[in-house]
Amino acid sequence: MFAGMPERIHRGCGSLSIDILIAGVGGQGTVLASRLLAAAAIDEGYFVRTSETIGMAQRGGCVVSHIRIDSKEASPVIPWGKADILIGFEPSEAARNIYRLSEEGSCIVNTKEIKPVTASLGTVSYDIDAVNKYISANSKKAVFIDGYSLAQKAGSVKALNIVLLGATAAESLLPFGKSSIEKAIKDNVNPKFMDMNIKAFNYGFDYIKSICK
Repeated sequence: MFAGMPERIHRGCGSLSIDILIAGVGGQGTVLASRLLAAAAIDEGYFVRTSETIGMAQRGGCVVSHIRIDSKEASPVIPWGKADILIGFEPSEAARNIYRLSEEGSCIVNTKEIKPVTASLGTVSYDIDAVNKYISANSKKAVFIDGYSLAQKAGSVKALNIVLLGATAAESLLPFGKSSIEKAIKDNVNPKFMDMNIKAFNYGFDYIKSICK
């Protein structure tokens, strides 16, 4: 269960188990995003398990977070083909982890690529169009968003993670709504950056709503 949070049981009837996978690289705020989703779920009365797989994160290595909502009988790691939602902070990392997405799963993917060292040195290619096509072909629904531009508009590219949480909330894929995540942000983010983060959240939310009209 999310460290520091008390165990709580879902107040509703029946199971609403939701498995969320977040994939990105070090420095993008993936772990904070997973903790905010967990905090929102726990505050709504769900039992939550989380875990992270962190490579050489401070050098731009891959970071994968697992959030399992209403998962008291499950392991903290999402099995292959079981994730309901994949939030990709970086396209190739989303593609790399898409094998964990279920056949009915949805992807929300930030469009800005971060080329690995091998691609930057020219030893391998990074074909972003091919990556995006692969993601679309292997998910029931894939939504692409220029998260960095929206984060910058809010005040800092470091708010990318909050933009993507807003986008996720707008897709109505979670068992709780926008206000629950906003509360988690207000409860867990430094007040100094609160206005920026709430702007970033709303920019992500409003963008998805605008393209889904």
